[in-house]
Amino acid sequence: MVGPRSSLHWRRLSLNIRSFVEAEPAIAMGFDPMEICIENCAQCKKMLGSWFEGPLCAESCIRHRGKLIPDCEDFASIAPFLTKI
Repeated sequence: MVGPRSSLHWRRLSLNIRSFVEAEPAIAMGFDPMEICIENCAQCKKMLGSWFEGPLCAESCIRHRGKLIPDCEDFASIAPFLTKI
């Protein structure tokens, strides 16, 4: 399709992509999932203290190459690293 409608389509698509990248800066700048995983382990350790096994979480990041990123507010993602005191 050629013409003004085609141009409008591409401008809208460009705007949508730009908006998404601005909302998700890691996409624009690139990111290392393993680094984010280990940083999240450290954050969970700070938040949960002795209830959270930080080293075990970091080992999991390395073992899974950052594919299973823990979220401190998502019980399912941190359950393997929680301890009974």
